[in-house]
Amino acid sequence: MSYQSNNYLYLVDTFSVIITAGGIGKRMRAKLPKQFMLVKERPLLMYTIEQFYFFNSRCQIILTLPEEWKDYWEQLIQEQEFKIPHRIVTGGKERYDSIKNALDFCTGEYIMVHDGVRPLVSLDTLKLCAAEVQTAKAVVPVVPVNESLRMVDGDATKAVDRSQFLMVQTPQCFANAILKKAYEREFHSGITDDASLVEESGQEVHTVAGNIENIKITTRADLLYAEQLLK
Repeated sequence: MSYQSNNYLYLVDTFSVIITAGGIGKRMRAKLPKQFMLVKERPLLMYTIEQFYFFNSRCQIILTLPEEWKDYWEQLIQEQEFKIPHRIVTGGKERYDSIKNALDFCTGEYIMVHDGVRPLVSLDTLKLCAAEVQTAKAVVPVVPVNESLRMVDGDATKAVDRSQFLMVQTPQCFANAILKKAYEREFHSGITDDASLVEESGQEVHTVAGNIENIKITTRADLLYAEQLLK
């Protein structure tokens, strides 16, 4: 079964979404992990989950959480009367471990991996990723670099051409078999995201246009920015 929307074709029930929420709020200088911080009296993480539900209410949503915060999340679900179905999976020491744990439960033909603290991903970005991954098999959304860049060169720095660089966002999207095969590789410090691991396994990664608002909430300034847009 399929449906057509905004000129993009989606296959119903073919998407699994892994939302990683393992942050501990260190850069926020807060005791409460940033994914649980309130925006308009609702946890940030709920906005993120909702966006994927709005994109496709039948996609499989898997949430990775640290063991010590699972009960707190369950409490929030009850207090907020949050009804969107999702499976909770225990996270690991590294992001790599959390995703590897979640992969055991993914049933979709395609898998989207998204940061729990990116609630501002647009529906257009999700639609582009979903359409492209069905042919390219490995896709990441990107945005151009707007600031000037300098590269560290020994004890000095030198200017580089920013047009040669792109900022990578999430969700990073892959055919199920490709991502699971990539995660058969052992973890090492050079693995910066899912795309780098997939590339290491020999698969070409394609890009689509992301949305500039889709920032990763890591500081209080980011949180204020998100509050304004989510209003």
